[in-house]
Amino acid sequence: MAETEAKWYVVHTYSGYENKVKADLDKTIENRKLQDVILEVAVPMQDVVELKNGVKKVTQKKMFPGYVIIHMVMNDDTWYVVRNTRGVTGFVGPGSKPVPLDDAEIDRMGIHNTEVTMDFKVGDAVTVISGVWEGTAGVIRSINEGKQSVTIHVDMFGRETPVELAFAEVKRM
Repeated sequence: MAETEAKWYVVHTYSGYENKVKADLDKTIENRKLQDVILEVAVPMQDVVELKNGVKKVTQKKMFPGYVIIHMVMNDDTWYVVRNTRGVTGFVGPGSKPVPLDDAEIDRMGIHNTEVTMDFKVGDAVTVISGVWEGTAGVIRSINEGKQSVTIHVDMFGRETPVELAFAEVKRM
């Protein structure tokens, strides 16, 4: 399948389940080898400056609570996988027909201009700085510049498990 067939779709989730849906979908994509048809699952975040006790603190907040954005090739299989992920209530669109985002909507969301330059290489030790794996340390096993992600191995239940993370989610130790 050509990457040009992939479009951005929006799925509605139970409130507070956005990161869980992303993690579950990422795991399903890896287990079922769907990387060529479901290219990216995103929970768009924005920096928010909070002032607490006179101290400025920058935190990340979900731009669209209750929604997850997915870059995918729409077909019966991918629709089924996404629709039947725990926490997903449905695709955004009339009835059961998912409607892809148009270019203007994508640009307004800032999805395209999230290119991150990376200053690490395979073998570097990194720490995860955001997301469900925050605080986890690992060694970069592979780098996917197209998806702007790195794969690290984490120790889970006494066994090394590969975890794919966005460039922006890790920093060199």
